[in-house]
Amino acid sequence: MPSHGSLTKAGKVRSQTPKIPPKPKKNLTPRRRNSRNYRRKVVYAASTAQAAESE
Repeated sequence: MPSHGSLTKAGKVRSQTPKIPPKPKKNLTPRRRNSRNYRRKVVYAASTAQAAESE
């Protein structure tokens, strides 16, 4: 079964792409993260469920 393209060129573009250092990420404090997750899972989910029920 022939391969699509030659294997000698495999990974050519990725090796030529310049490496950009990742941006430093700072995690939210647990209190902010937990409240955001609560709103996303409970509050907004309940409001969208009510909206879907009324339609």
